[in-house]
Amino acid sequence: MEWTDQGILLSTRRHGESAAIVSLLTPDHGRHAGLVLGGGGRRLRATLQPGNLLQATWRARLAEHLGHMNCELVEGWSADLLDDDLRLAGLTAVLALVDSALPEREAHRRIYDDLAALIGTLRGGAGLEIWGAVFARYEATLLADLGYGLDLTSCAASGATAGLTYVSPKTGRAVSTAAAEPYRGRLLALPPFLLPAADREAPVGRADLLAGLKLTGYFLEQNVFSHLPGFGSRAAGQAGERRGLPPARERLLDKLARRAA
Repeated sequence: MEWTDQGILLSTRRHGESAAIVSLLTPDHGRHAGLVLGGGGRRLRATLQPGNLLQATWRARLAEHLGHMNCELVEGWSADLLDDDLRLAGLTAVLALVDSALPEREAHRRIYDDLAALIGTLRGGAGLEIWGAVFARYEATLLADLGYGLDLTSCAASGATAGLTYVSPKTGRAVSTAAAEPYRGRLLALPPFLLPAADREAPVGRADLLAGLKLTGYFLEQNVFSHLPGFGSRAAGQAGERRGLPPARERLLDKLARRAA
């Protein structure tokens, strides 16, 4: 078995004295892991930085094996963010989300393309009001690709397409201001920038950005991460407890909340 593809490096961990197990997101082979001989050494340290674009060749005797992977650097995207703590936190968070949420070896071309675009936005110098909105929309895309998409086109109660300001935490459907009145305390705020018709180039205020990330984070935690075995977070650790969002994503939200304050 053998394939060659480009991929965005999601994570790497040491294996033995000098090897590393890497996880890539590729356009044609999905999230795919492989053993890189020498990946734990100095020679490949700059290449195997999460967020870099790599050319990878994977080989294994059988499809179900971990296999060996040879990686060459195509573009060192991560290096552009090392001097910006908040952008680097955004990159780390989105890589952790994708690495933990996507099933292995299942192609998700839209998730790959949009991840490359998000990293491009992070590297391109756009302000938090721009890249933060792209990040939140990416989380909504991730939900949709995994089968848990939000329905923000019309009010779940009245069918209205205007005045949509809330989302039901049970159904993921939008609710208008008028229909939400009796239940406002139980609904999630829907910031305008997440609506399908929103201007994607317009800057987003910090309060709306935090509300958007709270919204997408809620559904990611409830529908995706709470069902994953062995995933650790603040809430994990004891048998029977629900799993939470990746710690890197929680740290990003903490940083944004402090900035907003």
